[in-house]
Amino acid sequence: MASVRDLKKDINFVLGDIIEAVYEWEATTQNKNSDKGSKLIDGAISAFDELMDKVHAKDVENSKAHYKAIRADLEKKATDLIEKLNKL
Repeated sequence: MASVRDLKKDINFVLGDIIEAVYEWEATTQNKNSDKGSKLIDGAISAFDELMDKVHAKDVENSKAHYKAIRADLEKKATDLIEKLNKL
């Protein structure tokens, strides 16, 4: 099983890359500080906060299943955010 540190890094990198992609979209389409871009960034930040809260939960019975569920949740949230970005 991957370490908790690697899971935290994955969360940070994936959601950070999505935020960076929004900034790139804004820069290339002349939509600086757009409402749509801001909503996507806010969604990525709230997903980050939610996932990190789950990672730091102390009252977990089966840690392996718990971290596996967090990784699946990260994948789902990232996919949703990327789909929204692609629609812009």
